[in-house]
Amino acid sequence: MDVSIRRAERADLLAIHRIEKTVFEQPWPYSAFERFLDEKGFLVATINGAVVGYVVSDLMANYGRDIGHIKDIAVHPDAQGFGVGRKLVRRSLLSLFVDGAAVTKLEVREGNEKAKALYYSEGFSRIRRIPRYYDDGEAALVLTVDMNRWGRH
Repeated sequence: MDVSIRRAERADLLAIHRIEKTVFEQPWPYSAFERFLDEKGFLVATINGAVVGYVVSDLMANYGRDIGHIKDIAVHPDAQGFGVGRKLVRRSLLSLFVDGAAVTKLEVREGNEKAKALYYSEGFSRIRRIPRYYDDGEAALVLTVDMNRWGRH
């Protein structure tokens, strides 16, 4: 499958929100995605022109050691298992690295084994567990990756 990654556009929002509602039990509202349209870190993955996944990331100033944050990432179930998520993560990390992130973090459901395996394989490490982070009571794991180390691999 030929997967392309590009910046999200307003015309993508309906497809993005459909994926969000399909993948997550507690989806972000449509308006949240509208607010991210101007962010460089709001990217979509497409196959044959159709949006099959997305990632939302941004950079937070932190006293000279800026922190990248992957806020949301999802791939439509029909497109999972083809490397779409990995391409989105890598493109997001590359963008954050180029923009000066010293470290990048994300939160992942403790029980999401597929996502954790992807993140660990990209160099992320667990730094803490947040009990009852999600509305359904599931804990989140906070994972980080050192961007200089990531940029060398």
